[in-house]
Amino acid sequence: MLSLTIVVLAAVAAGFLVWANDRRHAKYGAALPAGVAVAAASVAWIILIAAGFGYLPGLTWLPWVLPVLLGTCATLAVVIYLGRTRARQDTERLTAALRL
Repeated sequence: MLSLTIVVLAAVAAGFLVWANDRRHAKYGAALPAGVAVAAASVAWIILIAAGFGYLPGLTWLPWVLPVLLGTCATLAVVIYLGRTRARQDTERLTAALRL
């Protein structure tokens, strides 16, 4: 259970780092990237532990590192998607409001 705690804490840190480095981070909340990272990392950790990778000699690093990497990748994907779509939607709404 300690490995899950460390994975979750590392995923939260990665989510906040991605949020802080995104130039469009005002378009969504600070907790969204961290939450996506935790959800993806937790699911990956559960799958890897259930598959037995946590107790194989030479592969014990896999449930520690891979979930954090997957969580970070999922966070990057969500941040890029939301940043672009929300910026576009805000521009469209502002343009529509200014035309009135």
